[in-house]
Formats: sequence, C-alpha cells, structure tokens
Amino acid sequence: MAGGEKVDYVFKVVLIGDSAVGKSQILARFARNEFSIDSKATIGVEFQTRTLLIDHKYSCMVVGGWVGNWADASTKYGECGYRAVTSAYYRGALGALLVYDITKRQSFDHIPRWLEELRGHADKNIVIMLVGNKSDLEDERAVSTEDAKEFAEKENLFFLETSALQATNVENAFQTVLSEIFKIHSKKNMAADPKVNGAAPSLAGKKVVVPGPAQEIPKSKCCSSM
Repeated sequence: MAGGEKVDYVFKVVLIGDSAVGKSQILARFARNEFSIDSKATIGVEFQTRTLLIDHKYSCMVVGGWVGNWADASTKYGECGYRAVTSAYYRGALGALLVYDITKRQSFDHIPRWLEELRGHADKNIVIMLVGNKSDLEDERAVSTEDAKEFAEKENLFFLETSALQATNVENAFQTVLSEIFKIHSKKNMAADPKVNGAAPSLAGKKVVVPGPAQEIPKSKCCSSM
C-alpha cells in the first residue's frame, strides 16, 4: 500500500504447530516475500505485518505471528511466564494457520493437541486453516494429502498444502482465512444493524491495537520479552 493510505481493519492471524515445520518461513514469505535457508528455530513469539486489499475495496493490515516450540518456551519463561505468553499470543486472534510438515508424520500427529489448545484459548469464531508445509519435498512425504483432508473435514477446517520455499499457496492460505474472517464479521455487523447496506462493516472491539500509522510499523517485531 502506498504511504499515507489509511488502514480500515487490522486482523490478527496466528501460526501454530511443532518446531521446524516452517511457520516463520511461511510468515516471512507472506509478509516480505522472503525465504531464508539458514533460518533458526524460534523460541517465544514474533509478529510481522502486511497491508493488502480485501474484497477489492478495504485496506486491511494482517498482523501475523508465529511461535516456537511451547516446550522450549516453557523452559525459557517458566510455567507462569509460559501461561502468560500463550494467553497473550492467542488473545485477539481471528484467524489461525495450523501448520505441520508433510515430511514429518509426528508433526501431523500432534495437530489435534495444537487444535485443542487453540480452541481453548482463542475466539470461538476463529477461522482455522490446516496447512501442510514443504510440499516441494514430495519425495520425502510422510503425510498423505488424503489423511490431512479427512482430518480437516472432520474438524471443519480449511486445508491447503504449501511450500514456503517455492511460495506455493502461501498467499492463498492467508487470503482464504482473511476473506472468511471478513465474511463472518460482515454478517455479524449486518445482523446487529440492519440499516447497514453496503457500508464498510464495523469491527469495533475486534481490531488489534498497533502503535503508530501503518506505514511506520516495522515488518518484524520480537515480542519474546512479554
């Protein structure tokens, strides 16, 4: 977006899943169109932002965050700090990417636990996308597309396989989640105020508070000191 343009909405989308499944790479690809071969494991929470158009009309800033292995975070922060970090991480999230590595079966087997934690902390209307990352490593596949589709259908989740390396479906995953968030809250707004006809829906109370104007927000902000 050009500098000076106002942001109509701010949506928080979180990425969760086992360590090393590629959450940071997915977010970096979406936010900055970057991929780092030498990326190190994340412990704690980080956020990145990107502003884009939604419904070809409204300017929307997506605040995306990913987290490293909760076990490592628990060790780093202690039990009390761990609970505070997890609570702050999920607070205000309207969308989530639930990520596993298609070459690591264990990362997929842990998805039900991640989903339980997400649903236990996040908004009940949160939009969830199951993401099978590293689709470029087809020869090393350990999780079939059919298994993932079956799980997603059972849990009423969206589903896509992505490759952060090749930028495959990364944009599509965020756009799908964002469009669904917008659709849900537009309907809620219309139900609350029948007089609203075609006007930009009010999402008061659902915006993430981000300091300063949109163009001044850093593309990466470490929040591990929470």
